[in-house]
Amino acid sequence: MDKEHILDQVNSRCKGTLVSTLNIVFTDINLKEHSLNACMEVTPNLHQPDGVLHGGATAALAETVGSSASAIFCKKENQLLRGIELSINHVRGISEGFVYAKAEPIHMGRTMQLWKISIKDENQKDISFAKLTTLTISK
Repeated sequence: MDKEHILDQVNSRCKGTLVSTLNIVFTDINLKEHSLNACMEVTPNLHQPDGVLHGGATAALAETVGSSASAIFCKKENQLLRGIELSINHVRGISEGFVYAKAEPIHMGRTMQLWKISIKDENQKDISFAKLTTLTISK
């Protein structure tokens, strides 16, 4: 399967979900490194009352890209995938533009996976760092 086909599938699968509500778009996949990238536009709809990107929206981006990477690279037929723990640190606020998330594997076990997700702005400045644990279980 080629990169464009996988990206089309994962983007199509998200229609009508929180992912589409937040305007998260998967933009790149590296099949050799097992990494997945996505972006999200920072608009006033995603702001906290102080006018910067809400940490919950950032966490949703992190869990979305990490869980999707796990589903692409770890999930097998007749298995379900669930995020079981997300930890995130916010290091810089942003009020407009785009944020870019990249999920990379730390551990890709048979049943448990650990992903690091880096979230940066358009100038490659760090916005947030996340760690996501996913679990694959039989249906």
